[in-house]
Amino acid sequence: MADEPAGSDPPRPWTAPGDDAPRRVRLKALELLLTEQRFRIGRHVSACRDAGRAPRPAGPRPLRPAAAVDASVLRLLDSLPVPVTIVRPVPGSAADPEPEFLHVAQNRAAREYGDRHLPPGSLPPWTGPVPLFERLPTLASTVVPRLLAEAHRTGRAQGPEPADWPLPGPDDLTVRVSSEVRVTPAGDLLLLSWERGHESVMAQEAQRLVGVSWAEWSLGDGSVEASSGFGNALGLPASQPPPGLLELGRMMGTESLDALYRSVHDVLLGAPLAECDLHLTRPEDRILRFVAEPVRPPSGPVWAVRAVLHDVTADRRSRALAERATREARAQRERADAVAEVAERLRDAVLPAFPSELARHGVEAAAAYRPEAGAARVGGDWYKTRVLPSGKLLVALGDARGHGLDAVTLMAKLRYALAGLAYTGEWVERLTGWLNTVACDDGEESTATAIIARYHPDRGLLRWTCAGHPPPILLREGVPVLLDPPPGGPGMPLGVLPDESYTAAETWLRPGDVVLLYSDGLIERRGSDLDRDSSRLLRAVEDAVAGGLPPGREALDAFVRDLVDRLTGPHTEDDATVLAFRVVDTGTG
Repeated sequence: MADEPAGSDPPRPWTAPGDDAPRRVRLKALELLLTEQRFRIGRHVSACRDAGRAPRPAGPRPLRPAAAVDASVLRLLDSLPVPVTIVRPVPGSAADPEPEFLHVAQNRAAREYGDRHLPPGSLPPWTGPVPLFERLPTLASTVVPRLLAEAHRTGRAQGPEPADWPLPGPDDLTVRVSSEVRVTPAGDLLLLSWERGHESVMAQEAQRLVGVSWAEWSLGDGSVEASSGFGNALGLPASQPPPGLLELGRMMGTESLDALYRSVHDVLLGAPLAECDLHLTRPEDRILRFVAEPVRPPSGPVWAVRAVLHDVTADRRSRALAERATREARAQRERADAVAEVAERLRDAVLPAFPSELARHGVEAAAAYRPEAGAARVGGDWYKTRVLPSGKLLVALGDARGHGLDAVTLMAKLRYALAGLAYTGEWVERLTGWLNTVACDDGEESTATAIIARYHPDRGLLRWTCAGHPPPILLREGVPVLLDPPPGGPGMPLGVLPDESYTAAETWLRPGDVVLLYSDGLIERRGSDLDRDSSRLLRAVEDAVAGGLPPGREALDAFVRDLVDRLTGPHTEDDATVLAFRVVDTGTG
């Protein structure tokens, strides 16, 4: 059976000859799906018609002859532009108290409405007053019986409310009538009026679903109602009638035809909503978002598919460009991750474990490092501890500018340079100056901050310089304090001024004292200041040792890791490093 009523097939300029076999199979499946639903609708309408014409269980009701409607009333109703059916309530009996509603007349607008919208033969010929639901049996399953009963009982107007009901049409087709109905008492009569509410309801539904052009395909007779922008969304000329679902399927490729079939299939089987993208290949290339829902009476099969279509061609093409950019960014990230992995392995190579001979010189050491969140997993933080030939200990921590391979390369240069220069036995002031020369010779971008210290185990003396770096913390008997900077204040960062000179501070240590060196990423926060950051660090150290700091390197290692966790959390804004060394004994070595 054709998808459109006989004689109303629209021209099909978009149908191309020679469709491939898979598309023909899919089109046939869609046609069969629509035909099966049309059969269900016809069977449902027949059942409703038979139920409405069935005699009442209480037996025939003795109806008094219906009084004729006054001619002046008819003339008045004929002047109204709204279709009106005149109904006379007939009181019930003791056996069947429900009133009977007789269809006794209708105005001119109602007759014209039937001529315009109802196919010939859908209503029996008028022979005089007749029970309303015998003349229109499918009307009994709508809101109309309730509105009539309420208006008759209360004497007040009822509605408007939307009502849909089917009528059998020619060639086994089923016509769907959609209106907004009202019932108004007028003396001993009830005026049942209706207006074509379908367009206003559809406008509301289109706004509710997507707010764009809409269409509704009536599956009983194949008719299509659509908004004025529907043809434009499909790329059709204004004179082109809106296509049926089968004709819509002919306008797209195989993949989209599968999506259309699944959506219609799901809606007919009870899904409240179905949506998909439809890629139209004719009359022009475009992509539509198809959002559909079923239209059905309170009982019975789906008799129409209502949908909105939104032209998303520009959006989908923009999305494709965005996805391509995402893939390119992912590839770049993978390349960056590969570089970061090399940098991380290089960092592991240049930051070995602490030498075992530290313990023989009365010192324990531990360090914790956490890279910046989302960065290349490694930055320029570095540290160094080494026992020198003189028996003194080199202790240093620095922060090279930047991240990734450049930062790791500079960090390795400074660290290895310091390790070699320290063997000269020169004072830490001279070592720091030499290290500054190394950084300056490396280039304008090769800057770093550092604390360079030498510990004298035999005297318990720590001599240290500061090159633009946060001052160390002395933790003594559970109380942390910031050490005062060297005389004259901290020096410039390494690599800034070639001839910068540095001075050293001296700190006397006792057994049990812990000195903490750290990078600025441990404490600095956006929008904060140095005093506030330092106070937060001191509180965190005090809290971390509130229960005491047991002896042993394992306890010291756990302490520095806990401190980093307290201050950075899971998402650090910069690389954070802590180096702790504890004096176990003085006079050693």
